[in-house]
Amino acid sequence: MCQLLGMNCNTPTDVMFSFAGFAQRGGRTDHHADGWGVAFFEGGRDGKHQGLRHFVDHLPACESPVAELVRRYPIKSENVIAHIRKATQGEVSLANCHPFVRELWGHYWVFAHNGDLKDFHPRLHASFHPVGTTDSERAFCYILQELAKSHAGLPSISELTITLRELAAKIAPHGTFNFLLSNGKALWAHASTSLHYVLRQHPFAHARLSDEDLAVNFAELAAPTDRVAVVVTQPLTTDEAWVAMPAGQLAVFSQGALHV
Repeated sequence: MCQLLGMNCNTPTDVMFSFAGFAQRGGRTDHHADGWGVAFFEGGRDGKHQGLRHFVDHLPACESPVAELVRRYPIKSENVIAHIRKATQGEVSLANCHPFVRELWGHYWVFAHNGDLKDFHPRLHASFHPVGTTDSERAFCYILQELAKSHAGLPSISELTITLRELAAKIAPHGTFNFLLSNGKALWAHASTSLHYVLRQHPFAHARLSDEDLAVNFAELAAPTDRVAVVVTQPLTTDEAWVAMPAGQLAVFSQGALHV
């Protein structure tokens, strides 16, 4: 199975520390070596004209020069989604690398999936069609298609969460459906088998990566008002209070906090 990493913050923050450990799982400390990708939302804090940096590579994340760039380049963002792939459906290619990106209501949407959906071939129409051959991209296209049918324009985070819970419940019976989704305003996380989160806020503490010999004291880097939520398939650090999400839960993170 693939692995997911998401970050949601109340102020633009770099993901260098978490990504450093996460990338090692792409072929070095784990076997997820069939490509990787990451997307950063930037600018447009009022929700308008928000840009997106999107990097994908079919090489293992631990070997990719593009991943090395991301590890060393402090791109600051309030919403980040990253993915390392272990292919189940679809060949190893750029077209099949997560996260996937589409436009809806004048906003970028980013989606990444960990799992395997069997016999999931929904009828797709309008502008939502997969480029690659993965079950994951089909699910993303279906979600956006149904969101567009359910809402005339961009609804509130709470309204989107209600609709997404209904859609996740329709897709999940087809197999494992852990996913991350963001429109730059919030980060949605759906757990099927394995998804964990940690909330970093004042008073900040030390954290040490489990996949690389690297530690950081967040108290030296963050302001007292900063809040950061990190969501990942398996905990990245050995000394933080990671929370395991129960199967079937759809959580939404906004401004670095969990909203239920």
